[in-house]
Amino acid sequence: MNEQRVANSPDLRAWLGLLVVLGPVLLVAMDGSVLFLAMPKVTDALSPTAEQALWVLDIYGFVVGSLLIAFGNIGDRYGRLRLLMIGAAVFGAGSTGAAFAPTPELLITFRALMGLAGATLLPSALAVLGELFTAPRRRARAIGIFAATFAAGFAVGPIVGGQLLSRFWWGSVFLINLPVIALFLLLAPILLREVPATRPGRVDALSVLLSAVGLLLTVYAIKHAAAEGLAAAPLMSGIAGISALVWFARRQRRLDHPLIDLSLFRERVFTIAIITGLLPLAAWSATAYLTGIYLQSVLGLAVLHTALLALPGAAVLTITCIVTPALVERIDKRAALITCHFSIATGLLLLLPTNGTGGIGWYISSTVVAGIGYGISFSLVADTAVAAVPPARAGAAAAIAETSNEIGNALGIALFGSLAALLFRLQGPQLAGTLTETLLIPDIAPTVLGDAKAAFVTGLHAVTVAACILHCALGVLALFWVPRTRP
Repeated sequence: MNEQRVANSPDLRAWLGLLVVLGPVLLVAMDGSVLFLAMPKVTDALSPTAEQALWVLDIYGFVVGSLLIAFGNIGDRYGRLRLLMIGAAVFGAGSTGAAFAPTPELLITFRALMGLAGATLLPSALAVLGELFTAPRRRARAIGIFAATFAAGFAVGPIVGGQLLSRFWWGSVFLINLPVIALFLLLAPILLREVPATRPGRVDALSVLLSAVGLLLTVYAIKHAAAEGLAAAPLMSGIAGISALVWFARRQRRLDHPLIDLSLFRERVFTIAIITGLLPLAAWSATAYLTGIYLQSVLGLAVLHTALLALPGAAVLTITCIVTPALVERIDKRAALITCHFSIATGLLLLLPTNGTGGIGWYISSTVVAGIGYGISFSLVADTAVAAVPPARAGAAAAIAETSNEIGNALGIALFGSLAALLFRLQGPQLAGTLTETLLIPDIAPTVLGDAKAAFVTGLHAVTVAACILHCALGVLALFWVPRTRP
């Protein structure tokens, strides 16, 4: 009887369906950042090397980013609801395995499995919303809520992790996924409809392989060079990875049904928007990870205290993401994009006064100011991607948008994190690969400990300056590339 009533009320069914879809979306975003505050405890429990610690953080985002476009195409061809259900079940299984992983290698493996499942969820979830909300204004509102949820997931991930870590062991940050997944598997068949196949042809397996292998080999080379210096093996891996990515891009131009429609990038506004999906996530993930270590390991704050300090920035980010669609209606995308990048750049600069003895106020100010730009970026990217393509390409377009977010999230820790690791290796006391490992050395001299903390802060400052320069450059590019439009 209840199912019949829901089925006969299209508006109620659509909004309830949106709520059901947002559960997995929130989890996929949260799991990209939930470990930021947990890494010191993971290091204590599993003793990963510096390289393994970066892979624990990165492998999830890279698997999601590598496969998002492939699964967006699979959903377009074979049905999105079916893919959502399978992905949710696998995500729950991967979360359970990660929670109880006894070694760094197994934790990395289960995080990769979670990334595989997460890649099935995001593009199909956004495409299902297009089926639930056929009216353009309601669809835009639903996409705005979707983007805000995704942004909120990234923002609250460290906060939720900090709350759990203050009471339970580190694996609890994964077990919170299970109730949401169970509820989704129960309600999705009732509230969501299967979306008919909209694309012909098969998914090109070689393209999937090239994109995934190319990313992983390239990032492995960067990480290894930053942590241990240049060597023959990582150098060859880097060359092989870049070659695979070039082969992937050239292959897409020849395929009748490519994984990425590169012709979309001929539109400058679309290109700027997709880069806006990548770079802010790179800056956010890197600074969130590094400042989490800074507050705990340099300033000595408890994990719960660290989590609470992130609340103001998370609130600003989420609110900005929600109000951005209405803001763009009053101004235009050009002004919003320029505001996005220069507010992030300003927020990053506010981290420069931090030092080894204090800087909490500067940290909070940084997250609040930069949060405005992050919120604008999260909201604009999804809207631009879906609006730029026909409805039949909604899954693939959503995949490009979410890929830019996920790859940005992973690249931030991989590239910026590797920069910080390189500076720590060059300027630190050279007793261990990371600050966390250095702090675990027994009977370490106070002067040596001070040198290690100072080297870490230097790496944090270098990352903020590099990210700031990139955001200023992209802001200037938006100023010249993006045309003015009437509100």
